[in-house]
Amino acid sequence: IFTDAESGIKPFMVGRHNAIAATGNEQHAYIFGKVVGVTARKKGYNVVCDPVVDMNAGSQRSLGTDPARVSKLAEAIARGMHDAGVLNIAKHYPSANNPTGVDSHMGEAVSPETKEDLLNRALIPYKHLIDEGLLDGIMTSHKKMINIDPDRPTSLSKPVIDIIRELGFDGISITDALCMMGIRAKFGDVDAKGFALAAGNDTILPYAGNHRKLFEDYCEAYDKGLIPDERLDEAVRRILEAQHKAMTLPKDAELTDEEIEMFYSINKDGVYAKCDEGVTPNISRDGKHFIVVMNKCEFGIEEAGKVDVDTFSGGWHNPFDIKDRLCELFPNSEIRFINEFPTQSQNYEIMRDAFGYDEIVFLTFSESLAFVGEEQLTHRFIKLMEAMQLTDRISTIVHFGNPFVLEKLPHFKRWILGGNSAGSVNACIDVLAGLYPAKGVPTYDFKLK
Repeated sequence: IFTDAESGIKPFMVGRHNAIAATGNEQHAYIFGKVVGVTARKKGYNVVCDPVVDMNAGSQRSLGTDPARVSKLAEAIARGMHDAGVLNIAKHYPSANNPTGVDSHMGEAVSPETKEDLLNRALIPYKHLIDEGLLDGIMTSHKKMINIDPDRPTSLSKPVIDIIRELGFDGISITDALCMMGIRAKFGDVDAKGFALAAGNDTILPYAGNHRKLFEDYCEAYDKGLIPDERLDEAVRRILEAQHKAMTLPKDAELTDEEIEMFYSINKDGVYAKCDEGVTPNISRDGKHFIVVMNKCEFGIEEAGKVDVDTFSGGWHNPFDIKDRLCELFPNSEIRFINEFPTQSQNYEIMRDAFGYDEIVFLTFSESLAFVGEEQLTHRFIKLMEAMQLTDRISTIVHFGNPFVLEKLPHFKRWILGGNSAGSVNACIDVLAGLYPAKGVPTYDFKLK
C-alpha cells in the first residue's frame, strides 16, 4: 500500500527535500525517514515513495547536486524508513538531467545523457543504496533518454530500466503517474500501460481516472499482446517478495519526544541567510518597516481559502497567516499583499507608498507545481523590484523555495532562504525577527548578485 510522502506526511511536513539537505546533518535525514515511516505505517501504508535522489540543480525536490552527499543523505532516510517498518522507493529513475526544462506533466521531457553519463553521476546514489542493501524500489520517470532509447521514455523503456537491473537491483519498479501529458499525448491510456509493464515495471501508477476503466485498460493491453506472460510472472514475483520483506520489518517502532522535536527543527535549521558584510539577518522588531508579501494569483485576497489545485505543495502558503505572524512580530510595520503577476495598480501602490520606512522587505516564493511549466518569478514582478532597487529602496528578500529564481534579481543586502512548508515560512520570519539563528548551508551553486 503506497503513499507519496516526499515532503513528509501530515502533521510532519518539511519544505521539500532540500530543507533536509540544507541542515547539513545526516541525523536530520534519518529522523525524517523514521518519522515519516512510523506515521505512514500507523495510517496503514507499508511503502513510501522516498527518498528523492535526483540531483537537478534548481529544484527544491532535491537533496542537492553532490552525488556523494546525496548518497549519504538518501542512505540515512532509507535507514530511518526501515527502522520505522516501511519500504522505500527512490525516485525519479534514472534521475537524468533535463536541459529542455519541459515539465513531464505537460509534455515530453528529453535528456541527452548516455549510459556512461548516468553511471558516472545520476546513478551513484542508486548504486550506493543497492550496495548498502537499502533500495527496496524505484519510481521510473517519463524522461526520454534519446541516446539510450530514442523511441520511448524511461517508464516505457526496457533498455533504460535494464541499466539498474544490471547493477544488481531486483526490487520493485513502479512508474510515475501515467496520467501525465508526456505519456498520454503520445502513447494513449491503453498502450502506455502495456508498454510500462513490458519494459520492466512491476506495478503502475495510473493516478487518476475511473478505477473500473483503468482496470479494463490493463486487460485490453494484455489482450493486445503487449504484456508477455513471463514478464507478468516476474512482476508478481517481485511484488510478493516486497510484500514478504515488508512483513519482516519491525512494526513496533514509536517516536520519542526528542525525535519529534528534531524533525520539527529541520525547517528551522535549514534556513540559510546571505548578507553583506556588517549586515545581520535580522531587522528591528520595533522598527517601522514596509513588508510586501507575494501572493498566489489563484488566491483571492478578499476570499480566504480560495486556492489553486496544489499538486505537490499541500497548501503551505497562506498570506493571511503570514500577515498575522508579521503583525505579531513587527507591530509598527505596514504589511501589503502583491500577486505573483502583479496588476498595474498593485505595482503603482507599492512604489507610491513605500517611502518613510526603516526597511523595505519582500517575502517571495516559488514552488514545484504540476502544469505551471517552470519555477520562476514573473517578469512583471522582477521589473518592479529592479525599478525600486535603482535607488536601493529594498533591503531584504525572504524567499521560500527554489533559490535559482533569484539569480535574475538585482543586489540586496540581506537574503533569507527557506523551503516550501508552513514550518519553514515561520522559521524564516523568526530569523528575520532575530528569534532564531540562520544555521542552514547552501546545497546548490546559485549566484546572488
